[in-house]
Amino acid sequence: MSDSLRLLDRSAIGLSGLCLIHCLALPVAAVTLPTLGTLAHAEWVHAAFVALAAPLSVFALRRSGAWRSSLLSGLALAGLGLLAAGAFVAPSREAETTMTVVGGICLALCHGLNLRRGPRGADQEGAHDH
Repeated sequence: MSDSLRLLDRSAIGLSGLCLIHCLALPVAAVTLPTLGTLAHAEWVHAAFVALAAPLSVFALRRSGAWRSSLLSGLALAGLGLLAAGAFVAPSREAETTMTVVGGICLALCHGLNLRRGPRGADQEGAHDH
């Protein structure tokens, strides 16, 4: 797996981590720092995370050939689906947080597994996609 593909997966993992921090840490910090409270409850933040995570994840997984793995594809689809549902259709704040946290974990796990699987012909698979 090339360094650029590893960077894409690592970036996607980092973005998933930021999403988790936003969902779990910002509400706690908002109690002590009221300024963060507006950011913790801003609807645009979740939409922005989905808008960044979806294309980055799809690009990283497509370029590495990970989309050919049903496990990785399933984790990616579940993660992105839950992130989108949490951002756009969650019926309550609790559901939104749960969907976003589980979605972020699924997506980070997907990219972590993709990193671990290493160079299993990913560059060759990606070459056939052109």
